[in-house]
Amino acid sequence: MTYKINLQPSDESFTAGPEESVLEAALRHGLNLPHSCRGGSCLSCRARILAGKVDYPRGLPAALTEVDASQGFALLCQARAMTDLQVEARPMEVPGNARIRRLPCRVQRLERLSEDVMGMYLKLPGFEPFEYLAGQYVDILLSNGRRRSFSIASPPFDSELLELHVRRVAGGHFTEHVFEKMKERALLRLEGPLGQFYLREDEQRPLIMMAGGTGYAPIKAILRQAFKDGFAPPIHFYWGARGSADLYDRQTVEAWTSERFAFVPVLSEPSAQDKWDGRTGFVHRAVLEDFPELSGFDVYAAGPPAMIEATREEFRAAGLPVERLFFDSFDYAADRED
Repeated sequence: MTYKINLQPSDESFTAGPEESVLEAALRHGLNLPHSCRGGSCLSCRARILAGKVDYPRGLPAALTEVDASQGFALLCQARAMTDLQVEARPMEVPGNARIRRLPCRVQRLERLSEDVMGMYLKLPGFEPFEYLAGQYVDILLSNGRRRSFSIASPPFDSELLELHVRRVAGGHFTEHVFEKMKERALLRLEGPLGQFYLREDEQRPLIMMAGGTGYAPIKAILRQAFKDGFAPPIHFYWGARGSADLYDRQTVEAWTSERFAFVPVLSEPSAQDKWDGRTGFVHRAVLEDFPELSGFDVYAAGPPAMIEATREEFRAAGLPVERLFFDSFDYAADRED
């Protein structure tokens, strides 16, 4: 059984099965609805259900209140259709020729980046270029409808191999397999490119970029592409992690330092072994210490939902307009199922 989903005000329609979320069905049909974490934590996919009913197999998502649900709002990354639906949501246009596809790929190389981060380098078929924007992500498609999302850390100009940063998640079927059993030349399937986290190059304001943990992956792609394209405004990059070992590509970033690029690493829980004399605390607080007035900046942030939510609230209070915060909320959950 499938249900018809109609979007307003565009009047575009697609079908959704009972075992997939409304967002997953939209992406499957090439409709890039607003979203980020896909774990029910960040509210990016919040939309109003104008007609019909949805269900949440795992219960009401953490970020959706009972009041919101009673007023007809839903989180499309978790909501599954129980009837035909009419939804107030507008697909987002992504510049360029990127279109969502499902493709086979081969694990060309595995590289341990830190104790709990693996670099996975994927070779795609050569019959057609895989076009994407720096900052977007792909889903690795697993058995029984499971999927895992990973940002592409390599920019489009250097895409012979797609570079992914896989953080080991306790109880995560796929990440445990990557660390313990996966071999080079293993075959996988992916879907992408996905997401709306990419550099708006038509803007010429100075940038603040901020990453938490492997939120560095999409930032790395964006930075490398910006440097190649000659992006003129100054860029300040803050990378937050627990300990110094978690800044797993620190030397690469430090080598980029210039008059137009500043790098500030921040540790939240430095140990005696770190011998750390740099910045400490929450990474978004370090930004506010250096830039208490943010009205003249664009901000790009990628990391866990708690970091993104704190950034949204506190940066707005520091004068950052809502439309100038671009974020990618990483939900480090166990493998999702469709």
